[in-house]
Amino acid sequence: MRISDRRILKNIKLPIGQNKFLKRLDWYIIKKFLGTYVFAIALIISIAVVFDFNEKMDRFMSHEAPWKAIIFDYYMNFIPYFANLFSPLFVFIAVIFFTSKLAENSEIIAMFSTGMSFKRMLRPYMVSAAIIAVVTFCLGSYVIPKSSVTRLNFEDKYYKPRKTTTARNIQLEVDSGVIAYIERFEDYSKTGYRFFLDKFNDKQLVSHLTARSITYDTASVHKWIVKDYMIRQMDGMRESITKGERMDTILFMEPADFLIMKNQQEMLTSPQLSEYIDRQRQRGFANIKEFEIEYHKRIAMSFASFILTLIGVSLSSKKTKGGMGLHLGIGLGLSFSYILFQTIASTFAVNGNVPPFIAVWIPNILYAFIAFYLYKKAPK
Repeated sequence: MRISDRRILKNIKLPIGQNKFLKRLDWYIIKKFLGTYVFAIALIISIAVVFDFNEKMDRFMSHEAPWKAIIFDYYMNFIPYFANLFSPLFVFIAVIFFTSKLAENSEIIAMFSTGMSFKRMLRPYMVSAAIIAVVTFCLGSYVIPKSSVTRLNFEDKYYKPRKTTTARNIQLEVDSGVIAYIERFEDYSKTGYRFFLDKFNDKQLVSHLTARSITYDTASVHKWIVKDYMIRQMDGMRESITKGERMDTILFMEPADFLIMKNQQEMLTSPQLSEYIDRQRQRGFANIKEFEIEYHKRIAMSFASFILTLIGVSLSSKKTKGGMGLHLGIGLGLSFSYILFQTIASTFAVNGNVPPFIAVWIPNILYAFIAFYLYKKAPK
């Protein structure tokens, strides 16, 4: 019997049927799994930082970005963002690398020789996946969006402008039965041109306002200045017209409602995303699919830890002549295909008619079937 076999048998002191949920062997697997996961993140992200800095160095220098801002405002927020974004890849690498090593050292055979089932062996892996899922969800939903504000503002200032300065054909519901329309809005002057405001009562038009321009008063909330306006009031067959040069009014809309910055959804926490989506949907604003995708993706990406862990263990738990090289190759291929498929599914939701919730969960559903098939084929 090998030394590694004796070590495994030594760790299994209690019968499987006893009440202790996690034993010394389970803690051994959990520590190795999470340790390998963190090591994979540190290794790959360090390489990503080097390549990213090499690509953007010229822009940073030409825009005279200070080193303090590069390190603390950009890269200290870049690292957690990309670590969380590629978490499925790191889970796959960690599972396959660690489990292949166990199989190569005949430690999995030693586990099975004690009467442990494959299902029982999965317990510490699933506990580790649950820890990763919770951490990934909390980071993606609450921590990283706040740090993304600093990172994206840095990119906007020193790398590539992302802020939208104009918007066209804006139409939204600013109150119950009140529809506003702006043909063109310019952010630098906070002014919109060719403004219309229609009020409906029981689906009947009762008031129609047209104006040459409307300007947002930055000193007050929801305050707008309407210039060169005309109001038509309809009361049955009667109609009255009122004209004026200037009118101050309160409208429940702000420039941020239609000047959507690229990747703005990444800057909102999940509660803020949910509130923003509900508010924009009530207003009849159509361009919210990217926000819905981001909201559902944070949940789906966290759940993916369980599916990818099951695939990784099922693939790499069998000892092969080629060692872990074959397992790593298959695992990397599956993990990259998962990330690619998720991107493609999100594109279908944005450009097609696929609901965002379904599009985001399609990769999980497909890979759940793959995980179930590999689980059935795994050595028992």
